[in-house]
Amino acid sequence: MRVPLSWLVEAVPALAGRPATEVVDLLERIGVEVDEIVSTGPADVAGLVVGEVLSFEVLEGFKKPIRWAQLRVSTKDSDSDDAVRGIVCGAQNFAAQDRVVVALPGSMLPGGFAITARKTYGKTSDGMICSARELGLGDDHTGIMVLPPETEIGADAVELLGLHDDVLVTEPTPDRGYQLSVRGLGRELAAVLDEDFADPGDIELPAGAEPAFSVRIEDPLGCDRFSYRVLRGFDPAAPSPLWMRARLSKAGVRPISLAVDVTNYVMLQTGQPMHAYDLDKLASPIVVRRAAAGESMVTLDDVKRDFLGDEDLLITDAERIQGLAGVMGGAYSEISAATTDVLLEAAHFDSVTISRAIRRHALLSEAGRRFERGVDPAMGPVAIALASELLTTYGGAHAEGGIGSVGSPTPLPAVEIDPAGVSRLVGVDYDTATVARRLSQVGCAVAESAGLLTVTPPTWRADLIELADLAEEVARIDGYDRIEPVLPAAAGRPWPDPPAASRRRAVSRSLAYGGYVEVPSFPFQSAEVLDGLRVPADDERRRLVRMANPLSADQSYLRSSLLPGLLATVVRNVGRGLGDVSAYECGLTFTEPVGGRQPAPVLPGARRPTAQELAAQDAALPIQREHVAVAAAGAVEPAGWWGKGREFSWTDVMDAVRVIASAAEVDITVSAAEQSPWHPGRCAAISVDGQVVGYAGELHPAVCEALELPRRTVAAELDLTSILDAGEPDPSAPKVSGYPPATRTWR
Repeated sequence: MRVPLSWLVEAVPALAGRPATEVVDLLERIGVEVDEIVSTGPADVAGLVVGEVLSFEVLEGFKKPIRWAQLRVSTKDSDSDDAVRGIVCGAQNFAAQDRVVVALPGSMLPGGFAITARKTYGKTSDGMICSARELGLGDDHTGIMVLPPETEIGADAVELLGLHDDVLVTEPTPDRGYQLSVRGLGRELAAVLDEDFADPGDIELPAGAEPAFSVRIEDPLGCDRFSYRVLRGFDPAAPSPLWMRARLSKAGVRPISLAVDVTNYVMLQTGQPMHAYDLDKLASPIVVRRAAAGESMVTLDDVKRDFLGDEDLLITDAERIQGLAGVMGGAYSEISAATTDVLLEAAHFDSVTISRAIRRHALLSEAGRRFERGVDPAMGPVAIALASELLTTYGGAHAEGGIGSVGSPTPLPAVEIDPAGVSRLVGVDYDTATVARRLSQVGCAVAESAGLLTVTPPTWRADLIELADLAEEVARIDGYDRIEPVLPAAAGRPWPDPPAASRRRAVSRSLAYGGYVEVPSFPFQSAEVLDGLRVPADDERRRLVRMANPLSADQSYLRSSLLPGLLATVVRNVGRGLGDVSAYECGLTFTEPVGGRQPAPVLPGARRPTAQELAAQDAALPIQREHVAVAAAGAVEPAGWWGKGREFSWTDVMDAVRVIASAAEVDITVSAAEQSPWHPGRCAAISVDGQVVGYAGELHPAVCEALELPRRTVAAELDLTSILDAGEPDPSAPKVSGYPPATRTWR
């Protein structure tokens, strides 16, 4: 986000007079990355004044129209030569009595462009009339920047336009959407400075009856609040005020029209995306719903968007689709030069739904950036009120009634914490008052009772759910530099090792000694890979655990078997020219319990969890088992002058199984079996104490073909948890001799 320093000063008056580099240090101290500081003008810029166009003459005989304009640049002595300047200009968008920015000879424009008097088109141009791009206020170079008619002639345009402002280019933390607003950054800076914060969202909402326009939310999970207001009598030709255009340009947003500029301005200020509809093009009611297969619409960028069923959240009216919720509005009802009645909308959408829509349609908008990171659900009516006031002041509109609001966000639960727990987690001795003050500064409501704090997170901080989250906020705002580095005490190593850990390491070492290479892999897989392994639909390996936020869409499940990752390693090595591969892996597998799992409860932060709470946490976990798997392909004995060599066969993988059993100190039983993905006639079931703990043998030819494995690839996978449990020896005390030790040595 690009945020002008002058805008931050409005929210945090204590920043006034501080250099931009100091503000950057403050932001980075609290975890806000600042990529660069952009100055909107050179340090020595001078000589820019406000001038009035008295008259102009069109010069003929050139390839393009050229104007010879007479401008008054001072009112001190209107009869002097310095008060009126003749300037040659190629722009055609200004008229007599317009107020414009004039760069007089000796002035300097952004980029080090010096202005001098020079002869051109047969006239001596005594300066330059400036466009927005020439002033560094945007990319518009189509015409001259025309100022409001009440602008004082001869005023310092550098100060008027804020050309010496510094702009901070920040990169917000992915889970802190509130940092994409002046309000959010200002609160953070006020907290770290321990100074007052002028919250732009702290306003009184206007009273009045709800608008006579119906809104219905059919998907409360995708949209839990929809705020709106009707404005009538809007002047679509009314220009945006100069200060707003200048501020938007510094923030990297191109000024377009008053209605659009106001919604963008309020979004940058509060973090709440908004949309303005042409009310005459809406048919009541507005409905927020999921898309149906085959629906499509044209968005504001004039691109037709096809929807794929209930994956997309839409805003519709009684006749057509009006927008892709949280991402971009439709072209049909956008504000035009004929719009006089406006419907303002500020809704709160589910971040996951919006994030998926952005990626599905490759359509990243400023609204989408904020919604996918999280928007304050309470800010909708406030943003409507701020935008209404601006459109009323500068666009002549008047509000029809109050603000309508449909839906109600779920309030965030309070968290009870022990302040001493914060000190233990951070390593700094905070008193209760400091913990309460720091949490209040980030927006929490804090109440103290019996030495404990009841903390209610603010509406924009849904990530504050337990003691560790609140402790992080206290440490971040109070300063990480207060945390003294302490060398932790070395933990005593248990001696001897627990028998199971010792035998687990023995299994891994024995396979390595036997010529197998350990190849750890990521514990993620797709559901389709089980089809390639010919796993039946009712097999327990099909009870996959889906991840809420996978790294990759094609590997969105935790693995239920080690074979997919291990066999993928074999394929990769064979494909890179290593035809003889023997590899193994020890790791966890995950399956859903029969009947599913209950959500994990949030543990308290003010006391030790009870045995029942800890048991409920454990019950919310998937079934986790430690497995060991081996796979081999190619030659186990290479060919050479000594002979033909020998390919891996099922006997070799059975030898590996026996090595595992020997290292784990268990006896195994081998019997013929049929189990995917092994060949039906070359598969063995491995049992310990009558319980099947795994399978070994040659893979099915169809599996080798589907996964592009070499023919006759062999593999085995065993449940190491069951093996280690079965081989657990009974604890016994060492034998103590009845005789004293012999300490004398004989030569």
